[in-house]
Amino acid sequence: MKILALNTSTEHCSLALWLDGAVVERDVLAGQRHTELILPMLQALLAEAGVSLGELDGIAFGSGPGSFTGLRIGCGIAQGLAFGADLPVLGICTLEALAEGSGADHVIACLDARMGEIYHAVYSRQEEDWQALSAPGLYAPEAAPPVEGNDWTGAGSGFGVHCEALLARYGDQIQRVAAEAIPHARDVACLAVSRLERGQGVEAWNAAPLYLRDKIALKTSER
Repeated sequence: MKILALNTSTEHCSLALWLDGAVVERDVLAGQRHTELILPMLQALLAEAGVSLGELDGIAFGSGPGSFTGLRIGCGIAQGLAFGADLPVLGICTLEALAEGSGADHVIACLDARMGEIYHAVYSRQEEDWQALSAPGLYAPEAAPPVEGNDWTGAGSGFGVHCEALLARYGDQIQRVAAEAIPHARDVACLAVSRLERGQGVEAWNAAPLYLRDKIALKTSER
């Protein structure tokens, strides 16, 4: 199984090639330069691996939640590449990618959503996959969904920006915090392998970002 994965949902821009279990990757802190950087990164990655798009079995992308612009860029590039190479596409939730990359089995995944809110989901590893105990949602940190047990890892930028509120919410249920963790293309690739093998990919035009918010800024009256 050969898969190209990409993630542009945060300020980081990452790419990964899954080549029968081996992973070749690229990662850069792009800010708002994803469009400028991602295609040259892709060309360099494919050249390094000696692989063409036509040799791939599918393309996976971080579908969201995350930056509105970043999600549109990632989905659009995945669609364009898939159209040209006639490949299936699979969107992977960025919060699940956070859980995959955390190294833990029980993860509260949080990304800073700005405007005083977080993107939040709760995952527990079940053999080779993840079970979502709390589905991806948009919350104020102090209203994050409760969890059971006390062996949780908190992962993602939500814990960096809203650590005090989240630790007050969960207390000693959280044993470790990885606020620096980001959803990365290598974790998108790892999650996508078995799902593409099971035929869960879609045709390019059916791929779509996962938006959890319908506005990107507060009104003057709300500020």
